Amino acid sequence: MKCTIQGCPGEYEARTVVHTVKHRGDVIVIDHVPAEVCSVCGDVLLTPETVRRIEALLQATPPPSRNVPLYEFA
Repeated sequence: MKCTIQGCPGEYEARTVVHTVKHRGDVIVIDHVPAEVCSVCGDVLLTPETVRRIEALLQATPPPSRNVPLYEFA
């Protein structure tokens, strides 16, 4: 599918991405999220089903599989 960003000649391709979201004051990083990513500009599209699965994961709040350091840009 052609990229939806105006003027970008790229095409979307299936990949997995790292998705970061702030939830209840915490920064949550989710790895291996399926997405469509533009080969030129890097625009990312998530399907409605993927968004629903992320929302369900955030509601369940399972313990993280790993902890990572968080740095603030000040």
